[in-house]
Amino acid sequence: MKIAFISDIHGNANALDAVLEDINGRSVDKICVLGDICYRGPESQRSLDLVRSLHTDVIKGNADEWVIRGVNKGEVADHVLGMMNKERDWICSQLDDEAISYLKGLPTELKLEEEGVTIHAYHATPSSLFDIVLPHESEETLERKMMVQSADIYIYAHIHRPYIRFLNGKCIINIGSVGLPFDGNDKASYALLDLHEGSCQTSIVRVAYDVNQTIQQFAESDYPNRDQLISILKNARI
Repeated sequence: MKIAFISDIHGNANALDAVLEDINGRSVDKICVLGDICYRGPESQRSLDLVRSLHTDVIKGNADEWVIRGVNKGEVADHVLGMMNKERDWICSQLDDEAISYLKGLPTELKLEEEGVTIHAYHATPSSLFDIVLPHESEETLERKMMVQSADIYIYAHIHRPYIRFLNGKCIINIGSVGLPFDGNDKASYALLDLHEGSCQTSIVRVAYDVNQTIQQFAESDYPNRDQLISILKNARI
C-alpha cells in the first residue's frame, strides 16, 4: 500500500496541482493532508477546494487555526503580528463561509494502521499546532515532544524542511511543504510511504512546478505582504 502525506500548501494551488499529478502517476492508494491549506497564498479557495475534492483524511495546522480566529499575541514576533493579521483578513476575504466552517471542524491528529505498520501524524507536535521541532533536534527532544504515543512511524509538517530520521527502531519524518519550502529548494515536497506486510519504504519526493506563475499571481494581487512572499518563493527561504 502506498500513502502520500502532503501539507503546508499555503494557498499555492499551482504547486498542489503539480504534486497531485505526481502522486497520480505513482499508483498511490491514499493521500493524507497535514494542514496549513490556505493562509499566505494567492489561491486560498482553490487550494481548499482541491484538498476537499480528495475526500480523504485532513488535519488542522497552525495556519488553519489562524484563518479561523486570527493570529494571537505571543504566537509570532510582536513586530509582524499586525501584518500577519492583515494577511489573515485578506485570506478570509477570499474564502466562503463553508470554507471557514470546514477548517474549524478539522481534527488535530491522525492515527493509521496499514499493512501491520502504525503511523501517528500531526501538524507540529501531538500536543501543539505551534511547537517547532527542527531536523537536528536531540534524540531526547524528539522522544519527549514527538513520540508520546506508541507508533512505528511519526509524521509531521510545520517547519517546511523535509527530513527522515531513525531513532530506537522508530522513524520520524517531516514531509516539508507543498507550497512554501524553506530549505533552499523551490520544488514542492511531500512524503511517500510504501507499506507491505509490516515493512515500509520511506521517501521524500520533490516536484518541480512553475514557481514564477505563483509569483506573478502575487504580483498582480493586492495581497498585503506580497513582497515578502515573493522573496520566499524565489529563494525558498524565510
